[in-house]
Amino acid sequence: MKKNIFVCPSLLFLFLGVSTLISCGGTAQQPTDVELLGSIENAFVNVAKRSTPAIVSITSFRRSENPRFRMQEGSGFIFREDGHILTNEHVIRDSTVIRVRLLNESGYEAELVGADPNTDIAVLKIDAPEELPVLPLANSEAVQVGQFAIAIGNPFQLNHTVTIGTVSGKGRSLLQDVGIVRYQDFIQTDAWINVGNSGGPLLNIHGEVIGINSLIRRPDNTPATSAVRAGAGFAISSNLAEKIGTQLIANGRIIRGFLGIGMEEVPQGVRVLRVWRDMPAHLSGLQRDDIIIRYNGRKVTNSDEFKMWIADSQVGKASKITVLRNGHERLFNVTITEMPALQAGRPVAIDSVAWRRLGLSVRKLQKGDYERYTYLTDEDRGVIVDMVEENSPIPRGSLIIAVNGRNINSVQELEALLQKQDRELKELILDVKSSHGTEKITMQLRP
Repeated sequence: MKKNIFVCPSLLFLFLGVSTLISCGGTAQQPTDVELLGSIENAFVNVAKRSTPAIVSITSFRRSENPRFRMQEGSGFIFREDGHILTNEHVIRDSTVIRVRLLNESGYEAELVGADPNTDIAVLKIDAPEELPVLPLANSEAVQVGQFAIAIGNPFQLNHTVTIGTVSGKGRSLLQDVGIVRYQDFIQTDAWINVGNSGGPLLNIHGEVIGINSLIRRPDNTPATSAVRAGAGFAISSNLAEKIGTQLIANGRIIRGFLGIGMEEVPQGVRVLRVWRDMPAHLSGLQRDDIIIRYNGRKVTNSDEFKMWIADSQVGKASKITVLRNGHERLFNVTITEMPALQAGRPVAIDSVAWRRLGLSVRKLQKGDYERYTYLTDEDRGVIVDMVEENSPIPRGSLIIAVNGRNINSVQELEALLQKQDRELKELILDVKSSHGTEKITMQLRP
């Protein structure tokens, strides 16, 4: 035992001595302050060099009586080799022509693949003869507050401006649901962004996109001109952008589930502030001041996450919602419907013949509908009811298959048929398919 006691200190001193030598040797090889700063500087330079070829300037033109507002400028970036570009929806909103310019000054007229006002994301497509560079998308869940952030865009027509800062915050929600329902997951940054940066990428030190620069927020009392705005910048997280972008490419638009309530967060979950008439929550029996605590078995902790769960639910599918009412738990089966066009930020054809004569607004059946509507099959044909007047016998989200026995395959066919109907005719029989099954519904015609 005594021998072992003397050996261990000897080994310990030997190890400490070697460690000291290694440490001293390592100290001698440490870079100088200038070399360390140069290494960091080179990292930023390399990110800028690699990334800028995939970043584009966007100019969109819209119809307007005021010439000052006919042109909108912004940024974007190529994220697929076939020419698909991610940008902000507000950059191309109401545009009739969209032009894209690359770093090499080549210009293209872009096709609008799809846009989603609820998340402020749009996808464009250009056809270029040469191979196009792309920016990879990072996993924004792995982004950490305090890491470097690099913004590249076209503020004030200063193409490919590079600014550097840090990630100042994550999971920010800034915009209220005014008219449309907002789905938000913003990354906050102090990297300088301004007018024209919208749609451009926010990058990490590896040159991967962690977000799409979208907006600037400043206190009302902060001095700023109408053009230059000082304040925190916010970028749509790359995970949300990838999810929406992929759906827009596949379907041209986003089909979201809808519950039909106003809400606020409370410690127990989400409180119901308002219940919209004839919407799923109202039809299932939910009431104002109910506190939603679980959705399909998952605990509800915040309104943003809950809205995402509803949005991702299949249309026509029954979901289980557990609420606290007067201190007692109650379970409701709610059949989720599609988000109305107005809340989704889509235009509604209120001046159509279908609206004037039937009180219905319809849209064409799209391939994404087969995935989101539980009651549709690949063989179904017809038009989807997008909006209805109050007390309409046809549920919103129904598929109109035929009118008076004649199959309807497009909005144009329905409009033409209604236009030709005799003004003296009082009613039509519609074959309709919905979550209630397939049925014949008699609709009164207006003159």
